Amino acid sequence: MTATAPPFGPTPSMSPMRRPLAAAALLAVFVGTVFGLLLGGAGPASAHAALTGSDPQDGAVVATAPKEVTLTFSEQVAMGDGSVRVLDPSGKRADTGAEPRDLHTASTVKYGVPLHAGLPDGTYTVAWQAVSADSHPVSGAFTFSIGAPSKTTVAVPTDQAGGGLVGTLYGIARYAAYAGFILLAGGAAFVLACWQRGASARPLQHLVVRGWMTLTTATLVMLLLRNPYTGSGKLADIFDLDGLKAVLDTKPGAALVSRLLLLGASALFIAVLFGAYAKREDEREKKDLTFGLAIGGAVIAAGIAGTWALAEHASTGIQPGIAMPVDVLHLLAVATWLGGLAALLVALYRTPDIEVTAVHRFSRIAFGSVLVLTATGLYQSWRQVGSWSALTGTRYGQLLLVKVGLVALLVGVAWISRRWTARLAADTTEAQGAGTRTADADTGTAVETEPVTVPGDPARAAQLARQKAAVATATKKRIRDADPDRSGLRRSVLAEVGVAVVLLAVTTVLTSTEPGRTEEEAARASTAASAPTTAGPIAVSLPFDTGGRNGKGTVRMDIDPGRTGANGLHIWIDGPDGQPMDVPEVKLAFTLASKDIGPLPVVPDRLTEGHWTASGVQIPMAGNWKMALTVRTSEIDQTTIAKNVKIG
Repeated sequence: MTATAPPFGPTPSMSPMRRPLAAAALLAVFVGTVFGLLLGGAGPASAHAALTGSDPQDGAVVATAPKEVTLTFSEQVAMGDGSVRVLDPSGKRADTGAEPRDLHTASTVKYGVPLHAGLPDGTYTVAWQAVSADSHPVSGAFTFSIGAPSKTTVAVPTDQAGGGLVGTLYGIARYAAYAGFILLAGGAAFVLACWQRGASARPLQHLVVRGWMTLTTATLVMLLLRNPYTGSGKLADIFDLDGLKAVLDTKPGAALVSRLLLLGASALFIAVLFGAYAKREDEREKKDLTFGLAIGGAVIAAGIAGTWALAEHASTGIQPGIAMPVDVLHLLAVATWLGGLAALLVALYRTPDIEVTAVHRFSRIAFGSVLVLTATGLYQSWRQVGSWSALTGTRYGQLLLVKVGLVALLVGVAWISRRWTARLAADTTEAQGAGTRTADADTGTAVETEPVTVPGDPARAAQLARQKAAVATATKKRIRDADPDRSGLRRSVLAEVGVAVVLLAVTTVLTSTEPGRTEEEAARASTAASAPTTAGPIAVSLPFDTGGRNGKGTVRMDIDPGRTGANGLHIWIDGPDGQPMDVPEVKLAFTLASKDIGPLPVVPDRLTEGHWTASGVQIPMAGNWKMALTVRTSEIDQTTIAKNVKIG
């Protein structure tokens, strides 16, 4: 067997002293590139939706009862009946029970629930639960008061949506689904691309089939748990057929059903791979079948990976058209690398005739997978983090640091494995050059045994033949296990798989954790909403000209107390002579461009000639607000004048 040089890493001509230096330099460049691109600045991105504002605000005291409660989110969410509940101090529903109204504007995700008229003074509790666009449930609660704060019998919920026993089971199923996909796709890729003779090896067959069974079972469990996971949290609701039907109408439900259909196609792929393909002897026919299986398997694997990309993080935030195919490539690279590692470990421990050339082929493929993982991982991190503070100050950023460390450790252990592979290849080449056949375990040559005959007793002859074959196999295994280079390779690959299992667990937790940028945005919004304000009343005077007859005048406007929360508004319209001027209509809108809030419309009521007023004008947070005032002086003559004012 002709041995080849390691496909990447130090070349054989490199001196022993330069090899560690080259590896250290490569690792330094890799780490520097990761953090340079990760933290070099990023646009806004989000995954889990976060509550960024409400009206009334958390802890606010309003003078009069609002007609509705509105909630503003950082990204799109799905809401249904009962998603928002407003409870009075005694615990009774203060909202009408209607489905939340969609109040979206171009850049704002907002929902509102109407309240009963004539609500008494006291402290009210708002509890909400929704499903984020990345398929994860989110929830929260806050309070506000009418007139003055009061005692309340309502306890603010502290449990997060998606928790409890159902959340734990759903999380286990998510982890099992990732693991099953890695074993299925990576194991099949190892057989087709690295060791085609392994298609007839029972241990590898069992590995791939178990990966398929794990992924299929986990997908079914997630589909059944989806309704209680995003809703009541009660395990018994898995038998709710109406809830299951509702799940099928959602994007995550459709993704899970699509995955099951693709798994049906993958079952046919496995049957051909370990059936007709494993038994095919003609090299030309086998080559054609290899090409067909490779194309079909790649399409199925990409489709299964796409069911994650279409329903989770990649489908939300900025650049989803780029993020989704990048996420598919990332998952395929993970499966090829880690699934191939698992297949290689099984081959090294359970099959006596794994070839050194197969290890070399996997080494080249693993190197390509690492490059793809690096590029796609950098892009994903850019979307989700983008700042030093989010990297070190949020749970998502801290988990990402752990993941980067595990990847670096995995690459280091893989480099050790490649050194063992090079030594094993060199020993095999020397043995072949000497004309020996002492490395049956390396060359893949089967141990032949002489036939056993027992005249008149064929059953006894068969029994003796099996015993002789078992002894020969045990001898072959003993010779293989005595090879220190092969033992070293097995140990290093085992270490790789161990690190990979931990890496997979961290990655699974990372996909269900609120990204750092979203967490920081929600924290800033909460801080701004709760910050004390000391601003005083605001007085503004603006000239206007609608262009028509008697269309000139002056607007005087007072906002009191001129801070976040409820404000009183008075508008006086004066003519050129300074006397009150009667106009048909006056409208006002507030916009906070820095936070993408607004325009928030205000329609004042006419009090007397030239005097318009509005009470309870809500300013959700402090900032430089743009006031746009529209004055109409006739059926066709009107104008809009704007003024920036600092409120709060």
